[in-house]
Amino acid sequence: MDFIVGSFNYDLYTVRFEPPSPGNSEASLKIIRQTPAIGGHSWLALSKDKRFLYCTAWTKPNPSVAAYSIRNSGRDIQFLNTRRINALSGYVCCSDTYLYSVGGPTGEVFKIARDGSIGELVQELDFVDPEGANMSEKRGAVAHGDFGGLRHGAHSVDLSPDGRSLYVADIGRNCIWTYSINSTSQSSGPRSQIGSWTSGDGTGGEPEPHLRLASKHISPRSHDGPRHTWPHPSGKILYSLQEHSSVVDLFSVATDGVSLEHISGVKVIPTDSDPKEYWADEVRLSTGPDKAKPRYMYASTRGLKADTKGYVAVFQLNEDGTLASDTALDIWETPTSGGIANAIEPAPWHVEQGREGDGKKSAIEYLALTDSEEGWVSILGFDGRKLSEVAKVNLGKTEDGQIVQAATAVWL
Repeated sequence: MDFIVGSFNYDLYTVRFEPPSPGNSEASLKIIRQTPAIGGHSWLALSKDKRFLYCTAWTKPNPSVAAYSIRNSGRDIQFLNTRRINALSGYVCCSDTYLYSVGGPTGEVFKIARDGSIGELVQELDFVDPEGANMSEKRGAVAHGDFGGLRHGAHSVDLSPDGRSLYVADIGRNCIWTYSINSTSQSSGPRSQIGSWTSGDGTGGEPEPHLRLASKHISPRSHDGPRHTWPHPSGKILYSLQEHSSVVDLFSVATDGVSLEHISGVKVIPTDSDPKEYWADEVRLSTGPDKAKPRYMYASTRGLKADTKGYVAVFQLNEDGTLASDTALDIWETPTSGGIANAIEPAPWHVEQGREGDGKKSAIEYLALTDSEEGWVSILGFDGRKLSEVAKVNLGKTEDGQIVQAATAVWL
């Protein structure tokens, strides 16, 4: 199984993971391709057909988003183009026809051209709501820096499974912004949206915007800091990872796709741990055996200081996506703090053949884990009870001797 890893400060890496097999009892992980990148790519998103890769691009003097074509199963990655954006992006996602990016105070929507490159800018978003307090900014200086406002503002953007809605987690404004998507909108040049859409109501000759703000959903606790969201395949539940409180909250999603109602929340670090020593990173769901009914929810956290280790927690889900229990099946301590990464990404579902010649099969879920502190990329295995590290590889150092800071992974 192959995947691509981005880094905060260097190239793109195509990595091959070989699970254990009857003829090979040990898993292996190795770099099979290193591709020069145009800048640090902190977040990666694949097109549905996995022919194109879209990235945040921490380029200088201006931040951008970038597109690459993927050929020969990731062994040939070719740069296509970039588009300049207003502020450093923390996250990108894509549909078949649009690319979405958010970071700190702003966000953008771009058309995707037929050749997979990033096309024209069709809409700009502004998350600086003058009526809403910025809870993160009030904390003052933060460990590891502000990253151009990413830790004081919008951080992620995800599509609903049916493609009708968009969710933006905003750390600083302690909220989730929800948007309705107008799939029939036609671009007439970039539009601007601040708080709610004010540049036209769709009745006075103004074309409908691609995104229309539906709600600013305030988080359950004043200190949460929503960092990432992730939808259940049914579209009826949205999971929100809270960076400051190290909680994952579950929200029911109304039939309109944009109205949220809080269901429950669960702490994703050990009960005796102080959330102030961590900054939670990621929430994801298992990929099988039935993609429509994930078995597990995974969440990762990072230590704010190098001597504080991070965690990966696993919770069992009911078929409808709600938590089967508030008690984690396992909480695994990561080898390092994770630095500014400790991002997890579940692999395609894999069933192992019996290794002792008994012919029995066992289901093991594998996850990629990235570490920016020391540059490790690891594979974790979960057997339904315990998480364990089964393989790892180091990305090495840059040409000037700096650690290659592993960021996020996408599975090919």
